Amino acid sequence: MKTLGIIGGMSWESTSVYYQLLNQGVRDRLGGLYSAKILLNSVEFNEIVELQHQGNWQRAALILSQAAQSLEKAGADGLLIASNTMHKIADEVTADVSIPLLHIADSTARAIACKGYQQVGLLATAFTMEQDFYKGHIQSHYGIEVMVPDECGRAVIHNVIYDQLCQGIVDDESRIAYLRIIESMRERGAQAVILGCTEIDLLISQADTQMPLFDSTALHVADAVDWMLND
Repeated sequence: MKTLGIIGGMSWESTSVYYQLLNQGVRDRLGGLYSAKILLNSVEFNEIVELQHQGNWQRAALILSQAAQSLEKAGADGLLIASNTMHKIADEVTADVSIPLLHIADSTARAIACKGYQQVGLLATAFTMEQDFYKGHIQSHYGIEVMVPDECGRAVIHNVIYDQLCQGIVDDESRIAYLRIIESMRERGAQAVILGCTEIDLLISQADTQMPLFDSTALHVADAVDWMLND
């Protein structure tokens, strides 16, 4: 089994989900008392959030690159960034290590492509919805069109992530608001929706809607388990 290095803490709420799902995935595949070989470097999230809102991605990239290098030195065979938004600096992190990075947009897009969907909606932080690093990756590498909510909808999605989900708050009214936004994207032609923030699966699941949902966290984990167990 390969050792997976996780750059986490963005937020720790979702990193704990990664840890649980990775170990469950290995146990389900191998049985018995098997668990995942994981190294975790959990960064201080408030510092990262401040850098995000300042637009200081260069400093954020340095922090994550240092975390990646520490994981490589500790024996990690590959890396995973437990955050969609911080894949904005995935190229910078990859350039500073010699081990592979498992990109969350690849995991998500491959699953969408397997289902044959060509137009999907995206729920994520404002950074991920409004900038091109995530949408563009999916569109250019997989030919899948990605739409986002309108300005008001984007603000709702973003604020719930930072003000509630990242702080462990799960609110029924927020769930209803998210589902209304999903329905509005269906009306605009979306065939499915990406849960493109690692905290969103704390709020909504496939049981909440008939719209096909692609949970980026679960898909990222599934690819990571395959990679860890593929010798």
